[in-house]
Amino acid sequence: MTLTGNQLPPPRRLRPWSGLERRLRDVGISGRTLVIAAPAIWLTVFFLVPLFVVFGISLATKQFGRPPYSPLLTTEGGTVQLTLHLSNYLKLFTDPLYVAAYLSSIRIALIATVITLFIGYPMAYAIARAPDKWRNILLMLVILPFWTSFLLRVYALSGFMRGNGVINQILAVFGIEPLVMMQTNFAVYVGIVYTYLPFMILPLYTTLVKLDTSLLEASADLGSRPWQTFLSVTLPLSLPGIIAGSMLVFIPAIGEFVIPSLLGGPETLMIGRVLWDEFFGATNWPRAAAVAVAMLVVVVIPILLLQKAQDAVVEKGK
Repeated sequence: MTLTGNQLPPPRRLRPWSGLERRLRDVGISGRTLVIAAPAIWLTVFFLVPLFVVFGISLATKQFGRPPYSPLLTTEGGTVQLTLHLSNYLKLFTDPLYVAAYLSSIRIALIATVITLFIGYPMAYAIARAPDKWRNILLMLVILPFWTSFLLRVYALSGFMRGNGVINQILAVFGIEPLVMMQTNFAVYVGIVYTYLPFMILPLYTTLVKLDTSLLEASADLGSRPWQTFLSVTLPLSLPGIIAGSMLVFIPAIGEFVIPSLLGGPETLMIGRVLWDEFFGATNWPRAAAVAVAMLVVVVIPILLLQKAQDAVVEKGK
């Protein structure tokens, strides 16, 4: 029996990676394992390993030499001795300087996060409700500051707020006395809010743009006023975006160093500044490492609390 061209079976297509997949499957490696392996290796090499190194340095003591800290493992007479010092961590809880620095960092980061939320929420809501042809343009304007250097943006703020800056020059035209803005906590709040505002807007926009408008129409049909609809429908449904944006602003703001150094004054005490002074000023690497590890713990606690709150909101929404 002879098969014509139309009766011939279609040629079998071979995937180029079929041989590699078969070999990986033979050794017990699946595609999912390969996908997870890349970020796992990255986190291990560039996060966990440096973290363990810093934690090890924090358990040493300062000494003059290279490196400027005492070794943890010593060998003497064929005996290996492990020496761990907790004095650096005890100093953090007993010295008022470090306690005040941590509390001040949390306070400044918390206030800046609240201000960023009050400014970013209306902007995200307006972008989410804007026509489709304007939405991408407005989002680009929000992301546009990321295209310039972070340090350059902070320097630009100092040019606006200094004694002879743009703001005071405009006030002088109307005969208003110049304002003292630089080297104050006000300038630090302005710098943090201006720098991290996109981190608040983008998660809020992602949540608000998915909001079902029929829920708002149903609330209006039931006689709710716009502010009642906002408090009972829009705000609860946007809580995941609020929590995500607050995490993205609060966490980096705690350890901020550049903004307090360039815009803040001597009374602006933040843990990032203390860390810099310990590492480069006092050359106390063990104390600086202990400050860094403690700051990581301070950051992890609000992450866990906010994540727990976000999970509760998601479960309640289901």
